[in-house]
Amino acid sequence: MRPLIHTLAWLLAIVVSVAAPAAQAIDIKPLVSPGGIRYWLVEDATVPIISISFSMAGGAVLDPQGKEGAASLLSSILDQGAGPYDAAAFKTLQDDAAARLGFWATAERFGGSLRMLRDARAQSIDLLRLALTAPRFDAEAIERQRRATISGLRRSEESPGWIASRTLSRATFGDHPYGRQVDGTAQSVGAIAIDDLKALAARQLTRNKLVVAVVGDTNAGEIGPLLDRAFGALPSGDAVPDAPAWTPPAPKRGGRLLLVQRTMPQSLALMSMPGIKRDDPDWYAAVIMNYVLGGGGFNSRLMNEVRDRRGLAYGASTRLTYYARGGLLTASVATRNERIAESIAIIRAQFDSMAKDGVTERELAEAKQYLVGSLALTLDSTASIAGLLHQMQVDNLSPDHLSRRRELVEKVTADDVRRVARRLLREDALTIVVVGQPAGLTATE
Repeated sequence: MRPLIHTLAWLLAIVVSVAAPAAQAIDIKPLVSPGGIRYWLVEDATVPIISISFSMAGGAVLDPQGKEGAASLLSSILDQGAGPYDAAAFKTLQDDAAARLGFWATAERFGGSLRMLRDARAQSIDLLRLALTAPRFDAEAIERQRRATISGLRRSEESPGWIASRTLSRATFGDHPYGRQVDGTAQSVGAIAIDDLKALAARQLTRNKLVVAVVGDTNAGEIGPLLDRAFGALPSGDAVPDAPAWTPPAPKRGGRLLLVQRTMPQSLALMSMPGIKRDDPDWYAAVIMNYVLGGGGFNSRLMNEVRDRRGLAYGASTRLTYYARGGLLTASVATRNERIAESIAIIRAQFDSMAKDGVTERELAEAKQYLVGSLALTLDSTASIAGLLHQMQVDNLSPDHLSRRRELVEKVTADDVRRVARRLLREDALTIVVVGQPAGLTATE
């Protein structure tokens, strides 16, 4: 089985290496609209479609205490009626223009996207402008979205994954804003009043730290005035405070183990350690380490040790998550109650092995081959490219980053990976949360 997986991995690497030049050849133009809106533009006349991705500072960090999920709820109602149009009429206008408009909230950003036909760009931009500057806050629409949100949250709150994630978040971040559930809880969403949403919108819907990316069949002379039309009427806004500095939990010999008892045949384990920020010089070394350890799917060490060699679980994986003020390296595995302790022990052993010995030259080469080319496979639409350009700006990357990305990945050495592994994979910084009825495990707190 392993030789077949390696063969498939190399075939995929060949495919993505052929596709890589497409990502590197993207011509990104940093521009300023006549009204002063800064944006990045990629012109692409392949199809008559224009995609816009944008965001502003804020998100869940602005949620009032006890009303977590307010930013998320606000994002769900902005397209539920605006200006003179109620929810049904506004939806009809979107359908008539074949426009796809949506909004979202994360821990630190509030944003949205618009995908529109070139011939309907004026009508579509007007819908975006209305949603941002004249949301209706109709009680019926808000209650409909609230009921849907609470229903989803109640289902999630019974999920082992949600329970583990919430417990790990509290243990890791404590009262820091990063520890909040962006969607809130059934109780907190139920406490959000219409006036809360209006006050949040006044603070959130501003040009403060506005980031805009445009991709598609347009040009600077055409799209600039349209962006002024969409965003120009927004107030500049008061500065949204950055999330406070985050101090990771104090190191503890052997790490920490938290158990959440639930009656079910399987246990789910989430494991985390402080990670790395996006602007860290060791970012790509950490990305390669993560890929080899557990982020590379069937080609990763954890999948090999936990699934292929021992058949303990369907899968085991790791991932890197980053924020403006910190980051996490997390791992996950789910298996029978009587096998979860063994699975966790194997993962910890792989952490130790990576920190001690790093990666092999073959693993390093395979990871580089995949990472250099895989990005191009995700850029299959104007919307996906706009999303990438948006994230690059949020991460303070330069417009030429895509052309430099191959070099940044290729120059990572095995010594670099071993160094960052020793920095991150620390037993005393490990927090483990297990949900279920695990055998052979004892909580440390």
